[in-house]
Amino acid sequence: MSPGEFRRLEDEISAFVEGRAEEIAAALEEGETDSGEVREELRRRGYLNLAAPRELGGAGVPFSRYVELVELFGRTHGTIRTIVHVANGIWRAVDGRATGEQRERFVRPLVAGEVTAAFTMSEPDSGAGADLKTSVRRDGEVYLLSGEKHMITFGLTADYLLTFARLEGTAGAEGTVALMVPRDTPGVEARPMPPAMGLRGTDYARVSFRGVPIPLENRLGEEGEGLAVAFEGFLAPSRIAVAASCVGLAERALELAVDHARGRVTFGRPLAARQAVQHTLAEMATEIEAARHLVRWAASRWETGEGGLVASSKAKLFATGMLQRVTDGALQVHGGVGYFASPIERIYRDARVQRFEEGTAEVQKALIARELLGKEGS
Repeated sequence: MSPGEFRRLEDEISAFVEGRAEEIAAALEEGETDSGEVREELRRRGYLNLAAPRELGGAGVPFSRYVELVELFGRTHGTIRTIVHVANGIWRAVDGRATGEQRERFVRPLVAGEVTAAFTMSEPDSGAGADLKTSVRRDGEVYLLSGEKHMITFGLTADYLLTFARLEGTAGAEGTVALMVPRDTPGVEARPMPPAMGLRGTDYARVSFRGVPIPLENRLGEEGEGLAVAFEGFLAPSRIAVAASCVGLAERALELAVDHARGRVTFGRPLAARQAVQHTLAEMATEIEAARHLVRWAASRWETGEGGLVASSKAKLFATGMLQRVTDGALQVHGGVGYFASPIERIYRDARVQRFEEGTAEVQKALIARELLGKEGS
């Protein structure tokens, strides 16, 4: 993509975020639309295949530039950002170890927006990694899949569940598999989670598998490569994209705080004239800029294959913490009025989810420490 093409795309998305996206946000908050309708509009606008290469039918935006667009989407409603984020990342996990036939059957339709997939790893009784309890048993040319997943984003509506499980009798990364599971397969049950704090309009599912037969041809990669599919294909770039969305949302929170500080007068003076408020705003702006540079450094590292996994954890760890501090500061600047339904109230609710997406802060710290300390720290 040429610099001119990217600039035009950036301007188009900026205009969408500042205009039409806010209309959609209001409808999502009032329950007047849902993720399916929003996704279809985003697909028509070409926003769901930005990061996919042109040979697969995508827009061909390099990942290091794509994160700049994620920043823009991060400024608006969390459901809009989440739809864009998932669609622009899930194809990569599938494509990483796909055969030529699987690329035609799964990847191209995902990039085209003809089908959808949900990343299906988190479990109610285990962490999101090598302690997976969902299992498969080989029976001729199929795997019989059994187990429970929860907090699966778009798990109620996706066409496929990109599901991670392990062969019965294995432990750790050994024996893990990645399977493309059609959601309408008999034995698959997807039930809604309780309403979430934020991201109104996004569906989350608890998914049960009861001896579900999955053809071997739906396995991505080899037996034992399940976690590699997850971490190499999806989680590292996804963590960077989540961090980029934090930058965008934090910047929007800062803008709202600045506008409120300029307009709100107490005891005859605007809030913006008070040193305590000035210092808060200055700290917020500094943290946002630091996070932006860390995100773009991590994106470059991942794109060139230079330690992107740990870099992605550093970016997500700092950016999610930054977002909490900035949104908390922005709400404090607004005072009591910010607690009531308003743009800053919505941002404050939506901002919390990034702390849990693609691994908590504790998970990121463990990954970073493992690199620093080697086996001695594991």
